[in-house]
Amino acid sequence: MDIYLLVITLLAIVIVIIGVSYFKWHAFISLLVASLFLAIFSGMGWDEIVGAYETGVGDTLGHLIGIIALGTILGKMLAESGAGLVIANYFIKVFGEKRLPWAMFISGFIIGIPVFFEVGILILLPLVISIAKASRQNILRIGLPAIAGLSIVHGIVPPHPGAVAAIGIYGANLGTVLLYSIIIAIPAGLIGGPLFGNWISKRIVPQGEPTLVKVEERDDKQMPSVGVSFLSVLLPVILMLFGTFAPYIPASEGVISFLEFIGSPIIAMLISVFVAFWLLGFRTGMDKNIIQKFVDECILPVASIILIIGAGGGFKQVLIDSGIGDVIGSMSQDLNLSPIIMAFAIAGLIRIATGSATVALTTAAGIVSPIIAGMTGVNLELLVIATGAGSLMFSHVNDAGFWMVKEYLGLSVKETFKTWTALETILSFATFIFVLILDIFV
Repeated sequence: MDIYLLVITLLAIVIVIIGVSYFKWHAFISLLVASLFLAIFSGMGWDEIVGAYETGVGDTLGHLIGIIALGTILGKMLAESGAGLVIANYFIKVFGEKRLPWAMFISGFIIGIPVFFEVGILILLPLVISIAKASRQNILRIGLPAIAGLSIVHGIVPPHPGAVAAIGIYGANLGTVLLYSIIIAIPAGLIGGPLFGNWISKRIVPQGEPTLVKVEERDDKQMPSVGVSFLSVLLPVILMLFGTFAPYIPASEGVISFLEFIGSPIIAMLISVFVAFWLLGFRTGMDKNIIQKFVDECILPVASIILIIGAGGGFKQVLIDSGIGDVIGSMSQDLNLSPIIMAFAIAGLIRIATGSATVALTTAAGIVSPIIAGMTGVNLELLVIATGAGSLMFSHVNDAGFWMVKEYLGLSVKETFKTWTALETILSFATFIFVLILDIFV
């Protein structure tokens, strides 16, 4: 019976992979079909299947949907106000032209904290193209570090949706994941960004030219100041850190409770959005109609990622309720496999097959979560980061990010494999290695 359950679990994962890659189904549909297949063939009662799925979706999205929506709005305000460009320009001024790759990495890293990868690309690429033309440097030397900063943050640092979803699935502490992920993301990102970018730019000179991004001059008087720009980006992180360290502050219970309240992700993001409306919106000349238009524009595309994350949560719950998680868990304990290694490998395989970091992270967390339920001594926070590391692995033609980088940097498919795909794989394994090192000490 145990072998049978393992086989249908593997078949369910294959359904997700084939559905997305061959039949071109939306990942939500593939995950839903796989969940139903798994539930039916594992012997769950007809009256249990829908309830299990709905419970998984609700538990996953209950605390997440608001964070995703507010994070998207904040990213839109950063893009439209020019705050992202202000931050990038500041680092360039501080670092100088010779150290531009390092400046672009830090810019991508900081801008990537509150925004989606795709939004960060749109914020940074106009600046990358302008700098490359003005300095007459290979665009890969300037662009890849910025993209590495965005990607590493998107993959493992909350409040990004995949990381927050994995935190919820594993039951990890968000503040601790935030601290560990930043400690790990910086050295891993430097390896995949400035160091790899500098090395590969000496070996590949793109034959094409970027054509999708138009670099337009902005009126500096209407752009926010450096301080305001940094505050807008970092405010949600600062507030969440307040919430994390509140219990250790020598203060009254009321003060601690208040700090924990404003430090909760949903409230921290809400406060940050309203601050951005004022500092990046009204103070830069926008009126309420323009801000409403920006909010409407960025909210609609969020539906897709919400559906994917919710479906991943449903898949996880079916795994738990069908008893498959217990079977895998007992077998893993017998084999003495490390949950961190298992999470990294499963997420990597799903990422390679489906092309979606979010699907890989959420699905892998759903598979590993039941396995660790009966284990002791598992560092849940590092498990989240290891799963995120696997979800970055080997981006190729089934990944939307692959085509975004190709088109925005004006690369050929072959050049994109040698640059973007290699960069993502370096980030993945470097992050995983740093997770293993940190696991020794914490």
